[in-house]
Amino acid sequence: MDRVRTGAPGLDEVLGGGLPRNGIYLVQGSPGVGKTTLALQFLLEGSRTGDKSLYLALTETRGEVQLVADSHGWSLEGLEICELDGRDDQGRREHDQTMFNPAEVELEQTVKPIMEAIRRTRPDRVVIDSLSEIRLLSREPLRYRRQLLSLKDLFLEQECTVLLIDTPAVVGQDSAGILETLIGGLILLEKTTPSYGTTRRRLVVDKLRGVRFSEGYHDMRIKSGGMVVYPRLVAADHPGTASREAVSSDIPELDALFDGGLERGTSTLIMGAAGTGKSSLATQFVMAAARRQERSVVYTFEETFGTWLTRTTGLGFDVKPHLDAGRVRLVHVDPAELAPGELASSVRDAVEHGNARMIVIDSLNGYLQSVPEESFLVLHLHELLTYLAQNGITTIMNIAQHGLLGPAMAAPIDVSYLADSVLFLRYFEAFGEVRQAISIVKKRSGRHEHAIREFQLDQGGVRVGKPLRDFHGVLTGVPTYVGGAERLIAE
Repeated sequence: MDRVRTGAPGLDEVLGGGLPRNGIYLVQGSPGVGKTTLALQFLLEGSRTGDKSLYLALTETRGEVQLVADSHGWSLEGLEICELDGRDDQGRREHDQTMFNPAEVELEQTVKPIMEAIRRTRPDRVVIDSLSEIRLLSREPLRYRRQLLSLKDLFLEQECTVLLIDTPAVVGQDSAGILETLIGGLILLEKTTPSYGTTRRRLVVDKLRGVRFSEGYHDMRIKSGGMVVYPRLVAADHPGTASREAVSSDIPELDALFDGGLERGTSTLIMGAAGTGKSSLATQFVMAAARRQERSVVYTFEETFGTWLTRTTGLGFDVKPHLDAGRVRLVHVDPAELAPGELASSVRDAVEHGNARMIVIDSLNGYLQSVPEESFLVLHLHELLTYLAQNGITTIMNIAQHGLLGPAMAAPIDVSYLADSVLFLRYFEAFGEVRQAISIVKKRSGRHEHAIREFQLDQGGVRVGKPLRDFHGVLTGVPTYVGGAERLIAE
């Protein structure tokens, strides 16, 4: 089936390749959701590919359309815009008569120029913005339906692909549902405003006759340059095979915890209190990958680029050459601005176009703030981790637990069952000092070491000591010491 591209990045993927040519499609949404932006992208994409495009403005002036285009840096050259609002040259409504109802006269003065403009220009793509004018002037559902049928016959006769712009029908309204039965596809645009943060927008294809498309809601954003759609990640649509070779951290003691290191195509969750070294431990794996000439992407929610660079440099990591070479890329994410689908699309782009072999999410606490409900976070993570596993990507996720010491440590959300491996970092008290311990409590793909080792961070980087066999109750934070007074990590 011949398709026409919409010009909105990501939307054609949702539509399964674009809109079927010579069809009639409805774009519905409340004011400010992006209907006019999408309409202009659709027409400008047609002009770019050689299609003749026609914009029929029933409720907006040419100046208002130009204002939208200017905000995105678009030129409307080559795009024909017709203002059809039933006004004469002096801006007055042309209904100075007494024999007929003014609404009937205005309806004819609105619909007739639409047909004349289409027959005159013979366009390949048409946008009518918006149908609310015709619906209000029709007054009765039967008259409204007849007007739509006459327009549909003309569209089919002229073989043009049409986008009809409209506001959502009101439940219980007599005309509700009339338009939906006459079109080949329906795209709904929605927006919500959370208590804090930017407005969230999403899209759902409610109907697309005769073709397969991606169902469900898809996040979207209106940026300078137009609407961008982030298709919902469905791991089953991206099958692959992944080897299970070991991925070393370049620290033998740390690799010993995993019985040889992490494995490709697996996910590791690092849990611990604030300051225990979760981010630094993840950086150790990233640096080891960079030394193997592999690319990694770190998504950081809490640290800015400058803070991250200062911390890693202070630990002795020489990250600057790897950043300059593109082997390590840092993406700072603002959870108040992030749509969950946007993160998934960024990860897909890093894997499929950036050749990334390791993904770090630091941390899930920040990611949780971008998802309105806990159950949605779990579903997003499940699809994301499955996709990364199928593509052989090593994934590291950090999550901060509430509290600092004691047995009552808890994470804000339990996602440990999603991860293939779970690594614990804990503070504990010994010899008048607060120390840190590291242990692995889960490894789905094979054996792992059950010992608890001491863990240190200093200018020499990450250091892992011998098993803490002289302590009982390390994970409680206040263990019982039963050994000698020697240092646990060699100076």
